[in-house]
Amino acid sequence: MYRLLFIILLVSTLNASAQVSRLGQNIVYMGEASATISEHDIAPFWLSANRYGLEPVAGNTMYLRGALSRDLATDSHLKWRIGYGADLVAYGQGKVNVGQRTLATSKDSASVFIHQLYGQIEYNAALRLTVGSKEFDNEFANRYLSTGGMTSGFNARPIPQVRIETPAYIPVPLTDHWFRVKVMVAYGWFTDSKWQRKTIGADKLRTSNSLYHAKSIYLKLGDEARFPLTMTGGLEFATQFGGETWNVKKRSDDLSDTDLSHVNMGNGLRSYWNALFMGGSDPNDGDYKNVGGNHLGSWHGSLNYMGDGWDIRGYFEHFFEDHSQLFWQYGWKDMTWGIETHLPQNPVASNIVVEYLSTRDQTGGIYHDATSNLPVQISGIDNYYNHHVYGAWQHWGMNIGNPLLLSPLYNDRSELRVQHSRVQAIHIGLAGDPMPCLHYRMLYTNMRSWGTYYNPLTDTERGQFMLAELTYNPPRLNGWSFTAAAAMNSGKLLKRGSGATLTVRKTGWINKK
Repeated sequence: MYRLLFIILLVSTLNASAQVSRLGQNIVYMGEASATISEHDIAPFWLSANRYGLEPVAGNTMYLRGALSRDLATDSHLKWRIGYGADLVAYGQGKVNVGQRTLATSKDSASVFIHQLYGQIEYNAALRLTVGSKEFDNEFANRYLSTGGMTSGFNARPIPQVRIETPAYIPVPLTDHWFRVKVMVAYGWFTDSKWQRKTIGADKLRTSNSLYHAKSIYLKLGDEARFPLTMTGGLEFATQFGGETWNVKKRSDDLSDTDLSHVNMGNGLRSYWNALFMGGSDPNDGDYKNVGGNHLGSWHGSLNYMGDGWDIRGYFEHFFEDHSQLFWQYGWKDMTWGIETHLPQNPVASNIVVEYLSTRDQTGGIYHDATSNLPVQISGIDNYYNHHVYGAWQHWGMNIGNPLLLSPLYNDRSELRVQHSRVQAIHIGLAGDPMPCLHYRMLYTNMRSWGTYYNPLTDTERGQFMLAELTYNPPRLNGWSFTAAAAMNSGKLLKRGSGATLTVRKTGWINKK
């Protein structure tokens, strides 16, 4: 993958000598040191969730981070724009012991790793190619105040990928800019094979060298420059496919002698085609062929009103796995509903997010394939984020989507599974700037879990997660920032307790032009 990244960057500079010379200009450097202390061995939830896997779930950790990047916006005056970035993180070692359990930290296997390494080429703000590991935002969820997207969020380490997209909404011909469209297609590689073997164990369900696919299409109706109300909506898909898998369980009705202790899932062109069009089948489907790989996605919708110095947006996300919730056959009951507003400039609050999340239904608690005795197909027990071949929708132990379904890192080492997928939650995020040099962020989440259909809780468990964060940018220390965050867990879902994180960051320019 990194050879491909080098080739892309090299080819992109051959069209003119000026392209080469500007690659060394307008580079931003960043250095960061962060330390977390906690009352217990598990850090409070919001100190580790939705941070792209940077903060371990361990309660007492520290890291050093250094990065260089060149933003595409540097070349905004040019048709061909080039950007790149490299981001290295070094951690202190440690394991998490909770009672008789030893939790899996995502940094057990390495103290130094590449967090981001990518190159980007963009043509005239209309088409962009990204190759490598990069933190990507979510189209509909606020990165700092939301719980995050269900299919793609901010919770896991970046997945190396080749991604082609329209970076902005492109006008649809003959619509006078009233209709615009945005599309994306990506293929990538999961990088946690060794971590899975070491953490989960060689005799458990695990994968190696599995592949990643994502695609989306969004349509915007309206033009903010001519009318303050706009609508945005569309469809997002993601897939885990290919690679190798170990210790897959057979269906109870499979009487064949097929050996599923080690299965090559396929990495050829057919696998990529099946991922794109939801084809193929899994090795343990038996006589009831489904779809090859772990397929999931979301329907998105948003209604936005732009006022004079303020705006308000209502949005929803409907999550689905496979086909059962893709359309209206069983009704849409599992949703994220949210409201976000940006207020006129004031010293109290500038940005507010309120969300309600429910994943309790999952097409109901019954699954039945059509048989001669009962020729009715009932597609229930979707079991969000869990999969019978690929374990869980995770990367390095953290959910790729919403963290409130509690990532596998919070389990013991017996399985790579999400144990709290049926949840309801109310979430509030608040941010503001009391002074030009001072910024705050506050999060509060109240949630309730029913476990999963396969492993229901004997009684529902509740959890409350809180965060208060303050960032100070000294006026006389250009590029320096100091962030202090305090957080607390209460309830039974995660261990009660509090903790704090202190982060010092320095940014600046190299060869600014």
